[in-house]
Amino acid sequence: MKLILLGPPGAGKGTQARRLVDKHSIPQLSTGDLLRAAIAAGTETGKRVKALMDSGKLVPDEVVNEIVSDRIDQLDCAKGFILDGYPRTLTQADAVEAMLSDRGTHLDAVVELRVDDDAMVERVSGRYTCVNCDQGYHDSLKKPDVEGVCDKCGGGEFKRRPDDNAEAMRTRLQIYYKETSPLIGYYYAKGKLRPVDGMASIDGVSEEIALVLDKI
Repeated sequence: MKLILLGPPGAGKGTQARRLVDKHSIPQLSTGDLLRAAIAAGTETGKRVKALMDSGKLVPDEVVNEIVSDRIDQLDCAKGFILDGYPRTLTQADAVEAMLSDRGTHLDAVVELRVDDDAMVERVSGRYTCVNCDQGYHDSLKKPDVEGVCDKCGGGEFKRRPDDNAEAMRTRLQIYYKETSPLIGYYYAKGKLRPVDGMASIDGVSEEIALVLDKI
């Protein structure tokens, strides 16, 4: 099963991807993780990525595409994978189509998490995670059972991303709609788009995704 999770920042793509990983035993491929892994491995591509990032430059599409292409050839992707946060542009989407076609396969579905922008600003502005285990929480939507204590690992230290605030979130949404939202029409035209209600509860979204995948 080869899937793309599509939706704006804060829509819950990462949460749903982790659930799909557990359920279907296929890896989640995040470009951020892949870039960091390439740097850590010290590959030639990783060295290029590090040099670009150290100088404050964006990693070009051809480099990102190369890293993704190499990753999907690894053994744990034999049964499929989940692309989270990639592709972001039409150019990257064309690259995905090409790399899968070259391997004699194709995408099964593109699951779009549809959300309300104002609700996304509120959701992202209040979120934080456990420093030890990365369990996610929210100021109003999901507090730990015991204040100041992580439900999962019992840790007492938490962190917030510096860009998890209303102003930064609105900027990220503008970038998403400019660069990534054209993918909605792209995959609709290919008959791959499967929208779900991203404003439902976490379990509700998971159930909708399960229903979508059952029909593939």
